[in-house]
Amino acid sequence: MVYLLYHQHINHMGKNTEIKFVGQPIFRQILDLLEIIDLRSIIKRNDSDRYYKAFKSRTHLVTMLFGILSRCDSMGEICDGMRAMSGKLNHLGLSQSPAKSTACDGLRNRTDKFFEDVYFSLVKAYSCFLSDSRTYGLTFKEVLLIDSTTIRLFSDILKGVGRNPKGDGKKKGGLKVHMLIDAVQQVGRFIKVTEAKVHDKNFLKSLELESNCMIVFDKAYNYYYQFALWTAQNVFFVTRQKSNAVYKVIKTVRESEPEKNKPMVTREEFIDLEYTLEDEDGKRLSGPKAVVTLRRICYQDEKNRKYEFLTNNLKITAEEVAFLYKKRWGIELLFKKMKQNFQLHYFYGENETAIRTQVWCTLIAQLLMTVLQKKAKTGKAFSIIATLVRIHLISMLDVYELLQSTRRCYERSRRAPPVKGQLAFDWA
Repeated sequence: MVYLLYHQHINHMGKNTEIKFVGQPIFRQILDLLEIIDLRSIIKRNDSDRYYKAFKSRTHLVTMLFGILSRCDSMGEICDGMRAMSGKLNHLGLSQSPAKSTACDGLRNRTDKFFEDVYFSLVKAYSCFLSDSRTYGLTFKEVLLIDSTTIRLFSDILKGVGRNPKGDGKKKGGLKVHMLIDAVQQVGRFIKVTEAKVHDKNFLKSLELESNCMIVFDKAYNYYYQFALWTAQNVFFVTRQKSNAVYKVIKTVRESEPEKNKPMVTREEFIDLEYTLEDEDGKRLSGPKAVVTLRRICYQDEKNRKYEFLTNNLKITAEEVAFLYKKRWGIELLFKKMKQNFQLHYFYGENETAIRTQVWCTLIAQLLMTVLQKKAKTGKAFSIIATLVRIHLISMLDVYELLQSTRRCYERSRRAPPVKGQLAFDWA
């Protein structure tokens, strides 16, 4: 009697069927986003399957993405985790889980150029999809942001960064990820991974920029010789001035007394900055110094913080210069997403190739999550999406239904009418 009454009540419960079961695990649905690119041609172009019979390039990519999305701490955890996915590996196009030794050899020896090409092929393929109508009211061909982030390593794999520790401590190794991103698409357009000791300004030499574009970066990239080249090429920039900069004021355009808690331009002027000429190899030439003329804008924000901006653009207003620099925060958010939501605290290999491969695969995972977020048209934060994917990575759920759902699994239970002569439970 009790058993019958229990099932009567269950049948009257309002079960939520909003999240539907499908025939593919969520991880497979994410891998389907890779189908937009021709993976075979990338493998052939890089010859990345040469010398590998069992651990092919696609298997390597799938293995790395599984570890990054599930936040595994080592290659052993990845291989053991995939081994436990009995019956689901065929959904991923794999016949079996890779052996730990095989995966470690592939990570150590396979060129990271293959994963770099996969990333930029995805960026190109999804560029139109990720773009939107935000132009910030400006007339530039594109607005680009530049910054770098340092990833510290407890090893001497790459040259260390920062000061030497006191006592017998050992300077940590590290790498630096320099990135140029589109302010609208919020994905990397050009990325360079270097030793952490490499100065930020050297990254600027690697860029190939179109005329009439605007690039925004912080004062770590101050490089007057490059500023002069860009001015001649009609490439515009906005940056902050270093506190120890030496300059000569040519003309003061305006000057205002700052008002407390009011965002405003307090000073606008034209200045001359001296720089040393360089040859094609970047070596400084002896002889007289050259001069580049820039606009210098002093700005106070609503919290009374003072900023000094430099730009070579003469048409935009001083307020627009401050507005553009504020947009640089977008690249900081991108780095924050990468470090907080993916595994960059532990590395799966101990040589430079392995570390670079993991960085490229992390960028691939982040791009796929960004595409997934936009396709789902969900209001959930990126961190919540990354967590939901990690928890349900091998669940047979519709990933878009999962990300769109805002309801609980079960609605509030309703009392079933008691059957005469039978015992009724209080389900409250």
